[in-house]
Amino acid sequence: MSTRVAGKVAVVIGGASGIGWATAQLLASEGATVVIGDIDVDGGRSRAVELGRGAEAVCVDVVDEESVRTVFEETRARLGRVDIAVNCAGLNLPGFITELDADTWRRTVDICLTGGFFVIKHAARAMEAGGAIVSITSLNARQAAAGFAGYCSAKAGLAMLTEVAALELGERGIRVNAVSPGLVETPLVEGLTSVPVIQADFTENTPLGRNGSPRDVAEAVLYLASDASSWTTGEVLDVNGGAHLRRYPDVMKHLGALS
Repeated sequence: MSTRVAGKVAVVIGGASGIGWATAQLLASEGATVVIGDIDVDGGRSRAVELGRGAEAVCVDVVDEESVRTVFEETRARLGRVDIAVNCAGLNLPGFITELDADTWRRTVDICLTGGFFVIKHAARAMEAGGAIVSITSLNARQAAAGFAGYCSAKAGLAMLTEVAALELGERGIRVNAVSPGLVETPLVEGLTSVPVIQADFTENTPLGRNGSPRDVAEAVLYLASDASSWTTGEVLDVNGGAHLRRYPDVMKHLGALS
């Protein structure tokens, strides 16, 4: 058995499903004690039971700073340390700019960007030198998509926040990086992958010709969280099958044609 993060304590925000769950599984299999933080606390507890190895689950709402602070402070108090923090929380509420209401915009930005700020802030406060923080951004951080104004803006902001945090925290020996996935088969995107014309457009615009799996992204997170990347910080790593080299599908146009 490989032990790339043996003895480390990892907090995975959004760890009850999708990329977060795949990440939690991989970190645990590599020797970490994993704390699953999720707003779906029942789902998180079920996942913790599956992991075993001392895994725990806690309720966290990334838009509530006190909730995020509590997770990291209590994890450190209970387990003695926080070595790795992974933020997988995300949400996309589509809408064209001229029709998008402020509450929908704020909800997307709050979860994808402000929540990322809270996680980085309070994870860093709980960490010592050698700590690693990894955020999940998106292909949409660099590729615009009609109807995704809130999501694209928030994920682009999270990518830049990653770089700023790396600058600020480097002197403390804390590394801050991000993984930028393309289309990954998770519950969040079932509405896209289940539509043949949309799936075909994504495949055509991905040089490697397939969707990603949560494990594909988790492997990249593991690398950035482990000592294998000890001289890497401020990196936003594209893990998208080369999709950033082509164009983003016009998802809203496809959906409009089907309605």
